[in-house]
Amino acid sequence: MVFSAFLDDGSDDAAIWITIPEDAPARLDKALAVLVPEGAALSRSRLARMIDEGAVSRDGVPVTDGKAKVIAGEVYRIQLDPPEPVETLPEDIPLTVIWEDGDLIVIDKPAGMVVHPAPGSPRGTLVNALLHHCGDTLSGIGGERRPGIVHRIDKDTTGLLVVAKSDRAHHGLARQFEDHSVARRYLAVVHGTPAASDPRLRGLRGISMEAGGILRIATELARHKTDRQRQAVVWDGAGRHAVTRARVMEDFAGGASLLECWLETGRTHQIRVHMTYAGHGLLGDATYGGTRRLAPKVFGPEAAEFANTFPRQALHAATLGFEHPVTGETLSFTSPLPADLVDLIAALRGAA
Repeated sequence: MVFSAFLDDGSDDAAIWITIPEDAPARLDKALAVLVPEGAALSRSRLARMIDEGAVSRDGVPVTDGKAKVIAGEVYRIQLDPPEPVETLPEDIPLTVIWEDGDLIVIDKPAGMVVHPAPGSPRGTLVNALLHHCGDTLSGIGGERRPGIVHRIDKDTTGLLVVAKSDRAHHGLARQFEDHSVARRYLAVVHGTPAASDPRLRGLRGISMEAGGILRIATELARHKTDRQRQAVVWDGAGRHAVTRARVMEDFAGGASLLECWLETGRTHQIRVHMTYAGHGLLGDATYGGTRRLAPKVFGPEAAEFANTFPRQALHAATLGFEHPVTGETLSFTSPLPADLVDLIAALRGAA
């Protein structure tokens, strides 16, 4: 699906402009749910309310029927609410800075750090740390809660993240994330070992094996119907297209494996949801991992206990590559595995 989404936030009258593509869902509410940039943080239910409230218009005329048919080429304007009043304070929190210039900063994020303030996490976030480190040089796009943030990684995922310090860098980076030209590779430790010979894997909708033993998972992702904190695989046309690829880097006796994963799209919890859907959920993932455990008979009691009590999802954003949005320079960064994942892999390797 190719479409145009433009965020106009140069004034207090902020809006998103959406151009409907040929292959969009036929209904307005479903089309907007798919097409609105993920960074806008507008849920499907919120979009439905905005339609009812007259915040969505076409050619200057509000469209208040979410079931209205859309036509390719139509342009819709979504009027955004003004930023919620919130005081986000600078905090002197240590940061591991990989790269920094006047336009952007690349951070190696530790486990346990939330990217931006939210209910329940108003302090101790990456944004709080950046406000102290960068002062008033962060891009103002994203509002007070998310200045400079063009993408994020989960609280308990470690690794690389780029933040915009200037508005021109923010716009340029956002475009690269939207057109999926940013290179992102992750390392994950998962249950089991994906194999082309597995008939269960071959029978799952949206899953295929590519040359070189690469697992490709292509589905739609949407918020879970009963648990709004989770994402789920859906096939009803109302989700966001998501593609993950993965290859096995190391097999631990068939009971676990180290994967390299890379994203064609960048959806919330994408790798975690896709690997669980494929039957190879991440070790330590309390949200998606269920009750699956490594067997002491295979790994020994100590290694199995270490793996089964791993306190976070075993996921690390290991590489990040993009074109500098101002200079045009090609940049590529690598982050080594954090100590806890090194210990986990060593335990599995030694016991397998």
